[in-house]
Amino acid sequence: DDEFDSDASELVLGPIGKPRWIYACAKQLMDRVIHAYGMQEGLDYTLFRPFNWIGAGLDSINTPKEGSSRVITQFLGHIVRGEPIKLVDGGTQKRTFTYIDDGIAALMKIIANGGGVAGGKIYNIGNPRNNYSVRELARMMLDLALTYPEYRESAAKVKLVETTADAYYGNGYQDVQNRVPKIDNTCADLDWQPIVTMDESLRHIFDAYRGQVAEARALVD
Repeated sequence: DDEFDSDASELVLGPIGKPRWIYACAKQLMDRVIHAYGMQEGLDYTLFRPFNWIGAGLDSINTPKEGSSRVITQFLGHIVRGEPIKLVDGGTQKRTFTYIDDGIAALMKIIANGGGVAGGKIYNIGNPRNNYSVRELARMMLDLALTYPEYRESAAKVKLVETTADAYYGNGYQDVQNRVPKIDNTCADLDWQPIVTMDESLRHIFDAYRGQVAEARALVD
């Protein structure tokens, strides 16, 4: 589907030989159990699905081990250390990135639950306008880094290198190529809209980590 719709999209999972799908299966099972309890036992619940929330402090840029942090912090760590950025399977897989302020604004509306509107509902919380491939993300971050004196010198050394999922994660990994959430009911019920652009999100993150560059760079000095 072009957008993931909680009420209409078909559920497609990968083969049993790819253990990465345990994570998705576990989340789906819990969603369905909670929903069933709501139908059968009257459980008052609200489920929300955060789509790639990003922001400063999500992970440390001082962890050089690949795969030890989420993609933006991982890439930023490589940038400050002047290391290659590895693009798994060419970096064609897309993600919908949501700045933390937008995500928390929606979550606070759910907690407030004005008029009980959120009871028994499932909400996707994401920003469909911030849908970029991992390769596009890497390029955006490198271009932005060149505008900061703290990042410029090391960013100029960074190369984009392609690798395979098996080589990077092991042979149990399989990825989803597109993850765009349908947020119509989230916006309508909660009177909410995601407003922070990808460029603004990255600038907030780059600004926040400026003071940690020397510490992260010392890992390879």
